[in-house]
Amino acid sequence: MSFQIILIIHVLLALSLVALILMQHGKGADAGAAFGAGASGSVFGARGANSFMYKLTASVAIGFFITSLSLAYLATNEVNADNEETSIMEQVTPSDIPMISPVSIESDISDIPE
Repeated sequence: MSFQIILIIHVLLALSLVALILMQHGKGADAGAAFGAGASGSVFGARGANSFMYKLTASVAIGFFITSLSLAYLATNEVNADNEETSIMEQVTPSDIPMISPVSIESDISDIPE
């Protein structure tokens, strides 16, 4: 049950992360920055490093990474209550394996072509 809930949250975080990234402007996307106006030459542009969209994108990305790690952990450590055996080889019973009749190695000399 928790796997499905985390998976739904993970998909919602992925979609919102894509939407947030597409809504943001690039460093040189402003028309004024193309002609050298303002503080466009600074490392983070004229807006500064910690705008609202930057903080929101970082928090959604952190949530995405946490759900990714938790889904990976749950997928590798999932144990079924019905089946205690985890190996596929242990689930095969000897009656499932087809038996091949033994082939006789002995041959008659007349069977060999000349």
